Amino acid sequence: MRIDPAFVELAAQVGTAIAARGHDLVSGGGSVSMMGAVAQAVRAGGRHTVGVIPQALVDLEVADHDSDELIVTPDMRTRKGRMDELADAFLTLPGGIGTLEELTEVWVAASLGMHAKPVVVLDPTGLYAPLHELIRKLSAENFLSESALETLAWTASVDEALDQIDARLGELPVVPAVIEQVESAP
Repeated sequence: MRIDPAFVELAAQVGTAIAARGHDLVSGGGSVSMMGAVAQAVRAGGRHTVGVIPQALVDLEVADHDSDELIVTPDMRTRKGRMDELADAFLTLPGGIGTLEELTEVWVAASLGMHAKPVVVLDPTGLYAPLHELIRKLSAENFLSESALETLAWTASVDEALDQIDARLGELPVVPAVIEQVESAP
């Protein structure tokens, strides 16, 4: 399965912009597809990358061994917890089921007050438009509070996404965790 190369280019643009703003990166520790592209671009921009990856993915030979730090965890749950601890913000790129799961987990935690870290969705192509509409409908039916809606920012450009993170954090240093699609290695 291969995703549109435009999404990989988007990830590289995100990595370049993260580095240009002087931020470091916490990622899922993969070397392929979007995850690899964002990390490579951050490093190319002279910034620090931390990859957090479960042993099972290391065994599939998709680990980003070029990461400045590569943290290997026993499982996905531990991986997500470690990424949550290390990151100051969460930026979701277009992706699949794992991306959706990670987005909803960090968003729920933010909406419950378990963390105050920005949660931002970058959706330049409208891929997440049906999800955004579903979330609005859930709110209209009173399944989501207004405050829960406000904890999640929807953006259409790389600059807008990073501006949202910067604005929500103020002057604090940022280490965004980028949540994106990982595809199978060839």
